[in-house]
This record gives sequence, C-alpha cells and structure tokens, in this order.
Amino acid sequence: MSRFKLVVSEAFRSIGSNISTSFAATMTVLIGMFLLGLLIALGSWVVSWSDHVKEQLQVKVFFVEDVTGKQVNSVGAFLRSDDRIKDYQFISRTEALQRMKRRYPELTANLPTNPLPDSYEITPKHAEEVKQLSTAIRAQKFAGVERVKDGQQTSKRILQVARVIEVVFLVAVFILLIASVLLIANTIRLSIFARRREVEVMKLVGATNWFIRWPFVIEGMIVGFFGGLLAVLVLAVVKTTFVDPLSDRFALLAAPDTIDFPLLVVLLMLACIAVSALGSGITLRRFLRV
Repeated sequence: MSRFKLVVSEAFRSIGSNISTSFAATMTVLIGMFLLGLLIALGSWVVSWSDHVKEQLQVKVFFVEDVTGKQVNSVGAFLRSDDRIKDYQFISRTEALQRMKRRYPELTANLPTNPLPDSYEITPKHAEEVKQLSTAIRAQKFAGVERVKDGQQTSKRILQVARVIEVVFLVAVFILLIASVLLIANTIRLSIFARRREVEVMKLVGATNWFIRWPFVIEGMIVGFFGGLLAVLVLAVVKTTFVDPLSDRFALLAAPDTIDFPLLVVLLMLACIAVSALGSGITLRRFLRV
C-alpha cells in the first residue's frame, strides 16, 4: 500500500510540475475521444439505419387473377414450413388497392376496376437470404402463382452498402484508436524527455523498470480520465443542443437501435484511460534502455 501511495503521489507531482505538457496531453485526449465518440455515434446510427433498411427487404408472391383458395393455401403451407421466414402476410386485391390509394391517390382516382392481384408478402429472418428464398419458392412451381418478386437489384445494392458501411466503421474506429495512442504517446514523450536524466539515475541505482514505469502510466491514466471527461461533456452539449432537437423533428435521425449515450460514455472513458496508459507505457520503453 505504501508503494502504491508513493507511485500515485509521484504521478500527481509529475502532473503538477509539468502543467503545460499535461494540459497538452489532456487536450489531445479531448480531441481524439471527441472524434471517436462522434464516430461511434454516427457509425451506430448508420448501421442501425442499414439494418432497418434490410428489414424492409421482402419476397412477394403474386397470384393470377382467377386463383383459388386451395392454391393460395398451398403456398401458405409451404411458407409456414420454411424456417428462413420471419413473417408472411396475405394481401388481398382489395387491401392492395386500399394501400395504393393511400400512397398514390392521384394514380387511383379514376380506376374503373381493380388491377392489383392477391399476393403474399414474405419477410425473411436474414436479409441475405432473400434471393435463396425467392428461388426456393419459384422451384416449387405452385399452381396459380403468376410471378415471384424479390427486388434482386435493390436488395443486392442494399446488402452491399450495408457491408461496406460496417467494414468502414470498424476500420475507422481502429485507425482513430491507433492515431490517438500515437498522438498521446508523442505528447507524453515531451514530459518524459524532460525527466530522462531522472529516469536514467533511477535505473542506475537499481530501480526496476516497473517501479519507474508505473508513475508515468498512472499519470497517463489521470490525464486520459480528465481528457475523456471533457470529451464527454462536449458530446453531451452537442447531443442536447443539436442532435436531440433534430431527432424530434426528423424521424430518420431517431434510429431505435443506436448506441445509448450512457453506454457511449462508459466506452469512451475506458478507451481514454486505456489509450493514455498504453501511450505512456510505449513511450517510456525507449528511456528504460540504460
């Protein structure tokens, strides 16, 4: 316990004696973690949006005009038995026309008859299985089925965009974390360089590497904590001032599955402390070779 108190007191002493360097490191953490927080929030919203769009991908089975109830039921029996299907719904001609009137009243104003067929709307459990599901239904060659539509081109583009978004998000987070470590390490290096003679003397009189390293690591964790705390405060101001009012006004921004702000705060604080401690430890290795 006495050694731990000594290490912590040495860390605070170092921060107090190197105010300018500590302030620069804190600002570096603030900027890096603020950008990381924005990236995580934006990335989670984009992934949530892409998941929402993928959930809209459906397979539609259209029947001929004189289809019988038995033919419709045979298709329904097949749909019930397929484990890849999350949900399916029978849409009658009347209901399809009512939908069209609500969406496109100008196109249905003077229709003499109902041109729309009966159909099934099928939602797969996984959007990636849209093509396989439509192929399986076509292979059954059901009597009374006019065509099976899966929006192949649209679904292909949506799935490709979703995959690209997820990869770009993960790569961007990784790059920003690496950049934060390097920036913090370079900033803390100024403090360590100013005390390199002290480190060399401690090393020469027999101090272990970890006894020398721990004060700098704890110093980095303290700086990272306060830098992260400032980044969280700035993000909270941005959220309250800009994001929340826009979410109330535009439903598209209020994605239901975006990351919760408390969880984002926890992740950022852990990232700040870990990145700062890692940056301090990496920087000090060079000065321990005496």
